[in-house]
Amino acid sequence: MWTASAHISGIKVQLCGFLQYANIVGVAIGYTIAASISMLAIKRANCFHVKGHVNPCHISSTPYMIIFGVAEIFFSQIPDFDQISWLSILAAIMSFTYSTIGLGLGIVQVVANKGVKGSLTGISIGVVTPMDKVWRSLQAFGDIAFAYSYSLILIEIQDTIRAPPPSEAKVMRRATVVSVATTTLFYMLCGCMGYAAFGDNAPGNLLTGFGFYEPFWLLDIANAAIVVHLVGAYQVYCQPLFAFVEKWAQQRWPKSGFITREIQVPLVSSGFKLNLFRLTWRSAFVVATTVVSMLLPFFNDVVGFLGAIGFWPLTVYFPVEMYIVQKKIPKWSSQWVCLQLLSLACLIITIAAAAGSIAGIMSDLKVYKPFSTTD
Repeated sequence: MWTASAHISGIKVQLCGFLQYANIVGVAIGYTIAASISMLAIKRANCFHVKGHVNPCHISSTPYMIIFGVAEIFFSQIPDFDQISWLSILAAIMSFTYSTIGLGLGIVQVVANKGVKGSLTGISIGVVTPMDKVWRSLQAFGDIAFAYSYSLILIEIQDTIRAPPPSEAKVMRRATVVSVATTTLFYMLCGCMGYAAFGDNAPGNLLTGFGFYEPFWLLDIANAAIVVHLVGAYQVYCQPLFAFVEKWAQQRWPKSGFITREIQVPLVSSGFKLNLFRLTWRSAFVVATTVVSMLLPFFNDVVGFLGAIGFWPLTVYFPVEMYIVQKKIPKWSSQWVCLQLLSLACLIITIAAAAGSIAGIMSDLKVYKPFSTTD
């Protein structure tokens, strides 16, 4: 938000900050749902292996959300970005691990099928209604947008780079180009190979939807990698919100020992400082996001909605507005018009994706019972 305040002013700054932090809350909920689904998939994969694929293996996701929440309460006590670099590196390694496994299994399935399933127009009418296909297509835009939600924390990550300006900007630009190109390649390969392997029967998540049953141990490794990745990603995304609230509290009550006092805790060979306000606030945040996740455990629909509402304002609109101010682009110039048209097109995509995701959530709520088992 401080970057936005340097280029824009007034209500726009407040709105940018609100949307950023609200989206971080949504990301935390989405990651909790995704992690619990992967933990649940490990349990079900072992159940299918022992009892056979026809056994329903009904299991509730609630205990796994609680386990993930407890882990996040522990890791959330790490004070700031500088001290979680190792967690971020581990998460990146895990991301490559499960993506490679998913891609490999998709390729093997296509070879086993001796051909490609599906069609260029997507899922067939009859398998779903025409309207359902429209809603699903729109929701897919939200899922794609969510996959590129790193812009929420781009500036905070850049701020940790130990290099004098403008070197940090150059390093971040290079890292962004490489990471976006790499992730896009993996997203396209995994998505295309998954659909080619299963066609209209492709699950929403290749590794947890049980398009694959064997080798179960490889699926377990992939899902375990997802969980580890999400443990780290949760912390990376939530650190800006944690820091914002704690800084605000310190400025509001500077003489409060509960908020400002750091308690030295011996931990192995280094000292670890515990802050009671940090312990209380961050734990409460994790508990709240975990409870909401238990009430809305619809991964694809929730992720699509979160991606939709965060995409246009935070990834397009505010960055475009800041760029226009920074570069002093004249109003109604050709460059200004092109940027506004880009922003408008992305706004339309955001609205459409949000509508599709809301339709999916409403459909899920009609049959969902909170804290029930998973089919």
